[in-house]
Amino acid sequence: MSIDPSSQLALLRELEAKNQELKTELALARQKIEHLEALADEDVLVPVLNRRAFIRALIRMKAYDERYDAPLSLIYLDLNGFKKVNDAYGHAAGDAVLRHVGELLLGQVRRSDLVGRMGGDEFAVILANSTLEFAEAKAAQVADMLAQSTVPHEGLSLAITTAWGVVQISREEDVEAALHRADEAMYACKDRQRKSA
Repeated sequence: MSIDPSSQLALLRELEAKNQELKTELALARQKIEHLEALADEDVLVPVLNRRAFIRALIRMKAYDERYDAPLSLIYLDLNGFKKVNDAYGHAAGDAVLRHVGELLLGQVRRSDLVGRMGGDEFAVILANSTLEFAEAKAAQVADMLAQSTVPHEGLSLAITTAWGVVQISREEDVEAALHRADEAMYACKDRQRKSA
């Protein structure tokens, strides 16, 4: 039994419409997946990478820089007296400080660099193709900018200072070891700041 041409044409149009509908649904699903992946990588409070995404990016960048023999540096920052801000003015004030720091960091790095919140009041910056000297100068510049800025919150102007550690990642070490060295350098800076105060 054969199908008449008009029925064939109607069936073909129905299949084309269904195909287009499926393409649209697939495109929407892909957009949702991309959005969810971005949410999974972004810190819940600050518009920077979360720790997991930052470490994953650092591993990827280290492999790239090793392949092309490019220097890779890391800045680790900790806000001084952050607990006092939370205790004195509440967590909303602390959140405003964290957002301010994240936005300032993002404004001070190149598109090839990455910023992450490592937890609490600690941030890290990956500086691609950067020497230790460049990273130290960038960390000092950022710390100075933070010290000169204030965070407006409910009629207050909250001051921020930071301690930082900088390392150039060696080819032999893994990223956790590099983060640990940067963290130790940051605590050494914090200790120097306390002794000089």
